[in-house]
Order: sequence, then C-alpha cells, then structure tokens
Amino acid sequence: MTTSKSAEQGPNPLDVSQVMSRVDAALTAIAMAVSTAELKQVRNDHAGDKSPLALANRAIGKLEPGQRKHAGQLIGQARASVNAALAARQGELNAAELETALQAERVDVTLPIEMHPVGVLHPITALIDDMCDVFIAMGWEVAEGPELESEWLNFDSLNIGPDHPARGLSDTLFIEPASDHKLLRTQTSPVQMRTMLSHEPPVYIVSPGKVYRADEYDATHLPVFHQLEGLVVDKGITMGHLKGTLDHLAHAMFGEVRTRLRPHYFPFTEPSAEMDLECFVCHGESIDNPDLDCRTCKSEGWIEWGGCGVVNPRVLAAAGIDTDVYSGFAFGMGVDRTVMFRNNASDLRDFVEGDIRFPRSLQGGAR
Repeated sequence: MTTSKSAEQGPNPLDVSQVMSRVDAALTAIAMAVSTAELKQVRNDHAGDKSPLALANRAIGKLEPGQRKHAGQLIGQARASVNAALAARQGELNAAELETALQAERVDVTLPIEMHPVGVLHPITALIDDMCDVFIAMGWEVAEGPELESEWLNFDSLNIGPDHPARGLSDTLFIEPASDHKLLRTQTSPVQMRTMLSHEPPVYIVSPGKVYRADEYDATHLPVFHQLEGLVVDKGITMGHLKGTLDHLAHAMFGEVRTRLRPHYFPFTEPSAEMDLECFVCHGESIDNPDLDCRTCKSEGWIEWGGCGVVNPRVLAAAGIDTDVYSGFAFGMGVDRTVMFRNNASDLRDFVEGDIRFPRSLQGGAR
C-alpha cells in the first residue's frame, strides 16, 4: 500500500480552513486569559516564533512564486488579527490589575499615622544648651577652648603643683613626646585661664566641653565626659554671689530644690566648697529609714553636684589680674552626672554606646 505525498506531509499549514481554525483558537485563548501572566503564555503559544501561524508563515517560502502572494495575504491577516486581540486584551488586563493593586494598597488618609521618628539631640548636648541658656539670660558669655592643652594652663596656672596627684599618669592622659608638656585637658578650667589672659575684667563666662581622665569604663565612670564650669572676675565678688548663682542654676535644672555648700579643698579656689542638692526623689525622707531605700542619693538625703569657691589670688595673679582690685568665684559640675540626676539614668555607658532608643527615652522623661 502506497502513501500519497500529501498524506505523508500531513495537513497543509496554508490551508484556509486550517489558518482560520488557528486564529479562532488563538482568539478564544486570548479571551479566556485572566491575568497578564496567562496572556504572556497565550502570546507564546499563538503568536510566538514556534506558534502554528509562525510556522505557516515560514512555509510560504516553499510555495510556487504564483501562490506566495495569496498565502502571504492570508497569513498576514491572520497574524494581524491575533496581535490586535492580544494588544486589546493586554490593555484590559493591565487596567484590571492596576485597579486591584490600588484597591489593595489604598490608604485611608483620615487615619492617624506615626511618622518616621524625628531625630533628637543627644541628652548631653541638649543639657549643655539648656545650662548655657541660663547664663546667657544673665548676660554671661560662653567660652570654648582646645581639648589638647598645655600642662601649664591645665595645672600650673591653676595653682596645681607638680606633686599634685592629679598630675600622675593614673589620672591624666599625656601626649607624647613628654617634652612637649601636652595633655588631653582634665577639666575645662584652662578655658577660664585663657579668658583671663586675653580679656580685661570684668569676666562672666561659662565653659562647657569634653574632658579626659584615665578612668575605668563602667556604669559611673567614663574616660571622656563633659563639664560645665563658670568663672566670674569683678570688683567686690563674694561667696554670697557664688551661692546665689548656683542656687539659680539648680532651680533652673531641677525645680524648687534645696542646696547646701559643704567645705572642701581645691587648689584654684580659697575658700572652696562642694555643692550638694537635696535629693529630689526622696527629699531626705530616706535618711535612717529602712523602709524607704533611695537609689538616687543612697539614702543620704543629699546628692553631690560639683565643686566651687572663691578664686585663689594666686590664680588671678598668674593671669596678671590685680588681686587688690578684683576677686572672683568659679564652679564646675559634670554634665553627664546632671543628666543622670534629672532623668534617673543608672548607667553612664548608655550615653556613649549609640543606641538611638536611649536619647528618645530621656526626651520624654526630661524635667
């Protein structure tokens, strides 16, 4: 039994009925596609390089020259019809999927929202600004100086002798070579001396800034911390002026709180005192009271805040100030400790470890 040539080749891809059947199949598949992903597959199946219509288009080249024109028109119209249906359905599906996405992502603009958290000043920076504002309001000036300081300005000019314990390596960070007599300042007091050397009295300044000590890094000590010191040099200055100034600062920082001056010794002031604050947590009620343990003042009723005193005449003389005409007072306190007092923070390390939650937690609790 012999097989005809047409039977061996199978259906003619250029037969009109075959072409129209493929167009109908493509149009049906296009209409049934319910997503752009499904339509992409339909496009590959019915209009892609390996689709029946694409194969029929390539078969035109095998026809006799007189047959090619009619076949080309037939296949061209069929492919154009399929491509037009694909484009129309693509537009419909794009619009439908966009509407679905907009509905799913719709935001009710009337609802309260939480904006991205706004940054806040570091608690120490904020408190330095607040403390300086207290003195600026009284007409004082803010003075600053270098953190790398000369040994003479940091110690000798302030009546701190060469044998004083503070000048030992266990307390002070000296910079090599030692012959340069340079160090990281242990206090902001050198700023006071720089001011007295460069300005004629009267002098009314506060000097905030970083200071450095060879201290352990623990909950109550940092090798780098902050101080705010004040200096007044004028005619007729007494210890009473100092007490009034510190009381004003204490009230601005802590509200209506009692203060006291306790005798002490500092080389650069004479007489000298430590200033204490009445505990603003227990107000002294925890003293000798086993039922009320106050962590803030350790049940002592008072909190040590800073040192102060009348400027030693030797310090004024080192600055070239006539001690028969002028006198003055000076004071200083740790800014980091003040933040702890105001916010009941328990660990100084929280101030330097960079956790953004820490300054935000104190922002709401600051007095």
